[in-house]
Order: sequence, then structure tokens, then C-alpha cells
Amino acid sequence: MPLGSADIAAIWLTLKLASLTTVILLIIGTPIALWLARTDSWLKGPIGAVVALPLVLPPTVIGFYLLLLLGPNGAVGQLTQSLGLGTLTFSFTGLVIGSVLYSM
Repeated sequence: MPLGSADIAAIWLTLKLASLTTVILLIIGTPIALWLARTDSWLKGPIGAVVALPLVLPPTVIGFYLLLLLGPNGAVGQLTQSLGLGTLTFSFTGLVIGSVLYSM
């Protein structure tokens, strides 16, 4: 069965999302991990807890809170709209943000 144009578009979107998320996580996650491993700062506990949140929260809860935060009535959504950037919900940028936060 040959692949249709919708199938190829879905595969391409998945590859773009996975690649970009991986690069962003390497850039952000590696310094955070090194800092958490080597520091004795009082911030180690709170930052470690924030980084561990995706491990303890169900994906639906994370998605719901991201939708509230990035949506047109959320804090980030209102900021992006006031800057003329539009909303992040249901966009590729919003998808990347959600994927990075979930995979952190």
C-alpha cells in the first residue's frame, strides 16, 4: 500500500518535531543535569522538583496545564498575542514547547 500525501506530511512533521525537541533538550538539559549533579545550592531541590514533574504528572495533566498557560486566556498566550505573535496553541511552536516540557 503506497503512502499518500497526508501520510508523508505526518511522517515529516514527526521527524521535524523529534529532531528539534532533541536538539533543544540537549542544549537545555545537559547544563541543568551537570549543575544539579555538581551543586550544593539551595535551588537544587526546587529545580530538581520542577525537572522531575513530567515523571510524576500524567501526560493529560501536563497537556491541560499547558493549554491553559499557552491558550489565548493564559499568561503566555496573552503575552504572545500582545506582541503580535498570535497564539501558541495548536501550532508547531506550541507542539515543540509541549514536547520539550514533557520530555524534560
